[in-house]
Amino acid sequence: MRVFNFSSGPAKLPEEVLQQASEEMLSWHGRGYSIMETSHRSPEFTAIIEETEQLLRSLLGIPSGYSVLLLQGGAHLQFAMVPLNLLGPKTNADYVLTGIWSEKAAEEARRFCNVNVAADNAASDRTAVPAQAALRLDPAAAYVHYCSNETINGLEFPYVPATGDVPLVADMSSHFLSRPLDVSRYGVIYAGAQKNFGPAGLTLVIVRNDLVGRCSPRWPTMLDYRTYAEAHSMYNTPPTYSVYIANLVLKWLAAQGGVEGIERANAAKAKLLYDAIDASGFYSNRIEKAARSRMNVPFSLADAGLDGAFLQEAGERGLVQLKGHRLVGGMRASIYNAMPLEGVQALVEFMQDFERRHG
Repeated sequence: MRVFNFSSGPAKLPEEVLQQASEEMLSWHGRGYSIMETSHRSPEFTAIIEETEQLLRSLLGIPSGYSVLLLQGGAHLQFAMVPLNLLGPKTNADYVLTGIWSEKAAEEARRFCNVNVAADNAASDRTAVPAQAALRLDPAAAYVHYCSNETINGLEFPYVPATGDVPLVADMSSHFLSRPLDVSRYGVIYAGAQKNFGPAGLTLVIVRNDLVGRCSPRWPTMLDYRTYAEAHSMYNTPPTYSVYIANLVLKWLAAQGGVEGIERANAAKAKLLYDAIDASGFYSNRIEKAARSRMNVPFSLADAGLDGAFLQEAGERGLVQLKGHRLVGGMRASIYNAMPLEGVQALVEFMQDFERRHG
């Protein structure tokens, strides 16, 4: 029996994608072998990876002056690849700290450069996004880095920081493909696939071409964006099955009306859940309303002693992986693209029933 899976990642995939992948597992397009058993240099896989890039370009309107890279290593590797590729002769970079993932990115960058903390929302206990006017930006910085959606805290930037001529870098792992995106405002966008794009093992990087080629030759070849840009993501064996699933996810997304259509669906799901929390005296969300994430909705019960009962009863109703991150506690419902409205409706109905019985 399929359940409503609210995992923060690896996250729920569209059922239509899983069904097609299941049907093609043993014999892809009637060939008698799986796409996992196909050479990454074969015409079959080459067509898939090329189509995947074109789908991304079409869905997001990626300008021609940007390279689309399909890599491995997750966002964690990008914490290092960003400074190694963008610093050039400079020694300083700006970082906006809003949660654990932006903190980790800055911590890694300190291995390679001086990190200027352009803003830090620790004073708000990670519940609000710093305003544009609060950003202490260095016009001589190599780049400005921020995490546009903090998965753990459930914090999402409602605006794109203006950084002038300094390239803007965004970790978009948790809300990539969930809404339209003006790629031209960024120097680099990166995202782990395991939220809205596909299974774990695949990492997307969109990089402006003038920022490619700055990596020092003393760093490993595999850490240079140019290596992948020149080889069209095929310098080494890519995660072929993850790319195949991502290809199916992009086709599914196109059928939902693209990022414009999925944004409308995501906004409706988030409103339903936040409205239920706000209307209750039993549940609460700490995040300032303007900065609430549409993808990751943390909430707490009035009595934390009921957390175990809540999770157990939710599981019995087919509502799973709702436990909050250990650093925050409480609950967290991740309602990525593949979560249908019916799943959020079922969660809200359970929450209201649980409150009636335990509130």
